[in-house]
Amino acid sequence: MLFTTKGIVLHHFKYSEKSVIAKIYTEKFGLQSYILNGVRSAKSKNKAVYLQPLSLVEINANYKEKKGLQQIKTIQLAIPYNSVPFNIGKTSIAFFLAEILYKSIKEEETNYTLFEFLYNALQVLDLKETNYADFHLIFMAQLCHFLGIPPQNKGIDSKYIYFDLQEGVFLSYQPPHQAYTDSITSNLLIEVLNANFENPNLSLNYSDRKKVLTALLEYYNLHLSNFENLKSLAVLEEVLS
Repeated sequence: MLFTTKGIVLHHFKYSEKSVIAKIYTEKFGLQSYILNGVRSAKSKNKAVYLQPLSLVEINANYKEKKGLQQIKTIQLAIPYNSVPFNIGKTSIAFFLAEILYKSIKEEETNYTLFEFLYNALQVLDLKETNYADFHLIFMAQLCHFLGIPPQNKGIDSKYIYFDLQEGVFLSYQPPHQAYTDSITSNLLIEVLNANFENPNLSLNYSDRKKVLTALLEYYNLHLSNFENLKSLAVLEEVLS
């Protein structure tokens, strides 16, 4: 049966001489793998823009439950980006977040709340003219809630705190293991956790961002695994340095 749904492109790879397989997080069916025939042919070069990381698309596709590979009939941009493809900083953030989502989202089921968060957040990134250097940090901090691993930061008022990466809690004492952040990084993390996309009110420098990102990636890796050796990380750090 054919369905129309909005989607967010996370990743794609070559399938044959003229076709690709795309991982798309859809509004109606969660994460799905789609085959796009002929997209790599000379006549379909314009379709490459649809497969850029985090493109917001609308697809018309067959859906068969418990089938690993679905067939796309048509694909088009639902909301074309105005700045993400043309701003190297935003492009680097988009590539990085696409890799984060590709590694963290495994659900082949509907999750409207998560989809709405992603869909709206990416439009905010596109529309922001300034103050987007910390966007990926706020994004990762908020994504934790949708992935079921939200850090607990209530009830701590001391500046001398530690973030227990294993338990996901802030403490006023050092945990009895090595998986924790120092007080400086812990306080930076709290700032990021309390920030929002529209008015982040953060004043992080490059060193601060690197500390927070390192902590978040370690946290993701402990709770979700497979977040080491990210291909897009070096480019992101270079561009935002």
